[in-house]
Amino acid sequence: MRRVLLLATIASLGAASLTLPAAAEQRFEARLAGHAILPAATFVPPPEGAPPGFSVSGRFAGANGLRLQQPGSLMGNTGAAYGSRETGIALPFQGQPVQGFSGIKPAGDGSYWVVTDNGFGARANSPDAMLMFHRVRPDFATGRVEMMRTIFLSDPNGVVPFRITTEGSRERYLTGADFDPESIQPLPDGTFYIGEEFGPYLIQVDAEGRVMRVVETRIDNEAIRSPDHPAFTTPATPAGTVNFRARRSGGYEGMALTPDGQTLWALLEQPLFVAGTDRPEGSFLRVLEFSLARNEWTGRNLRFQLAEGATAIGDFNFIDATRALVIERDNGQGDPGLECREGQRPPACFVQPARVKRVTLVDFSQVDADGFVRKIGHIDLMTMQDPDNRARLRGDLPQGAAAGRFTFPFFTIENVAMVDGDHIIVANDNNLPFSAGRHLTRADDNEFILLRVPEFLRAR
Repeated sequence: MRRVLLLATIASLGAASLTLPAAAEQRFEARLAGHAILPAATFVPPPEGAPPGFSVSGRFAGANGLRLQQPGSLMGNTGAAYGSRETGIALPFQGQPVQGFSGIKPAGDGSYWVVTDNGFGARANSPDAMLMFHRVRPDFATGRVEMMRTIFLSDPNGVVPFRITTEGSRERYLTGADFDPESIQPLPDGTFYIGEEFGPYLIQVDAEGRVMRVVETRIDNEAIRSPDHPAFTTPATPAGTVNFRARRSGGYEGMALTPDGQTLWALLEQPLFVAGTDRPEGSFLRVLEFSLARNEWTGRNLRFQLAEGATAIGDFNFIDATRALVIERDNGQGDPGLECREGQRPPACFVQPARVKRVTLVDFSQVDADGFVRKIGHIDLMTMQDPDNRARLRGDLPQGAAAGRFTFPFFTIENVAMVDGDHIIVANDNNLPFSAGRHLTRADDNEFILLRVPEFLRAR
């Protein structure tokens, strides 16, 4: 275990300079206090003034990106890695899917800001998916989720420095072929910062979703880019290469605002590549500091060590001046008790079930000499307690599954925030219509769970 130091490099977080003995990471219990569900098939119309063609979405999400003319003509499928299970919801869609949420922040009065990701999982297949964020209110008494407001992202002032899908239009609405939003933070001045993955970029928008600033990522004065960065083109020869360090879908899945409103810490989803190679620089993720007062990277970056078996993070939010929540996950989905055994085949079982799904508590005031943030403890989202039977869905489970146990067996769990001193909220990204982790043959809904975790939130 590394020695834990309170480094002067994080003085902006109120850290002191002294040495403490390392403490082992603890596992804490979580109790389900509420469960609310927004159905998978939830859609909104395109905004007034949007160019023609956005009343239908998902037309390019089929094989090889070829256009699908008929709405509902292609059944959703989990893909070969998950047993090619059909999900029961077909593309293209009439309207714009609200679909998976990839970042959350309390907005007051029991409501939350959430951001919808790029659309259908890739830049090439999402030119008809409009980018948006929402204000929602989960009602844990009724189990329903109220859609209070939807704000579409746009670039009417031409701030985005590259060609966008709707370049020639007046409103210049943004699409999933332009950016991939994955995290969101409302600022005290009423604007929002969004972390995205194609650049990866930080994007500041006003209260109406209009782009104000696009910030490229830099570490040690090096531009950090993914293979989807607009500066890159396909090499002209088969032996050509593209030099990038951020992974595809490895950008800012998490981005946290310090409680004083002065600093953003942007957390990459996956490890960077070692420059000029296809090797990860380690089993850790970079956390980059961005000064809101100066609107620039400070040059400081810390490290978050992934748990054994975890492949990525899902979200990141502070709970006080120095401590923060981070979702860690593997790439599995579905209950491990229904893992495919010899002689079994999907859709009767899960090929790659969920195993590592957790919320980890870290302390930014305790960083070791190598820059690793201390992990205090975690809760396991695959073994939560539900003695009061709060769950509204339990999904497909093995025979004899323990009563009073609740799981969150989703591929991507990308929303976590503190609600009060005893509770946190967690929600999944349902990757509509491609993920099926709750049920074997049914597309995942957008689920919000309220967890009672007082000991976890008080841990230090």
